[in-house]
Amino acid sequence: MNRSHSLSCSRSILITRSAGQNSEFTRLLEAEGWSVIEMPALEICAPSSWEALDAAIAQLANYDWLILTSANAVHFFLDRLKAIAGDLADLKTLKLAVVGKKTAKVLKQRGLTPNFIPPSFVADSLVADFPGSLAGLKLLFPRVENGGRDILVREMTVAGAEVTEVPAYDTGCPQAPDPTAILALQSHQIDIITFASSKTVRHTCQLLEQGLGSIWADYLKTVAVASIGPRTSETCVELIGRVDIEADEYTLDGLTRAIAQWVSASSD
Repeated sequence: MNRSHSLSCSRSILITRSAGQNSEFTRLLEAEGWSVIEMPALEICAPSSWEALDAAIAQLANYDWLILTSANAVHFFLDRLKAIAGDLADLKTLKLAVVGKKTAKVLKQRGLTPNFIPPSFVADSLVADFPGSLAGLKLLFPRVENGGRDILVREMTVAGAEVTEVPAYDTGCPQAPDPTAILALQSHQIDIITFASSKTVRHTCQLLEQGLGSIWADYLKTVAVASIGPRTSETCVELIGRVDIEADEYTLDGLTRAIAQWVSASSD
């Protein structure tokens, strides 16, 4: 990992998650002494149509498992279920599988306990570590409408499961970059920029080009690039050309620890 970046006295970090979902990460980083600047690179919204999700909700009793791979999927699915059914009683016949501690925490906050959480914080582990055979199982998979990874569905299908994918929410790129973040980059006040998904990398690059012009990448030359995990890192390398920090545990806590370790190593 590249450790050529020198930290400014201000220790400023730019985070690029969706609007309204930065508070937890901000608290973690501020506890480490960072000054946090936010540039939301995702907007979370309803899917273009509720038709497919509503049809699946009407047939919940026909499914064996409900697969939830993000906090957004939990909230949008349960909110829609409650709007249609009035409560969550229709879930009593389903087993619940979630990916990641954050998703499990959100599910529990909504009054439900997951039956299965894979040991690794990536969706692929859900298939590899699934409790029992997937053959013959009917799985309901509410997910993002556009831009989600298809490998999970392919692997579950190959393993013999019948998977019903339904759009539960969508994500888009904000119309304009945050002006405070753009000014901070122009003034070389940012030490680290963080990415928690491949989509935030892509949208951030679009927003930086919009705010900084065709030379946007030059403003990142002295900024360390921090990624939550390997797949996000691949996109960072593709679009930015490098990754300086990568979390070993693919969570916000893991990314915070990786940043702290990188800073310590850079100071040695």
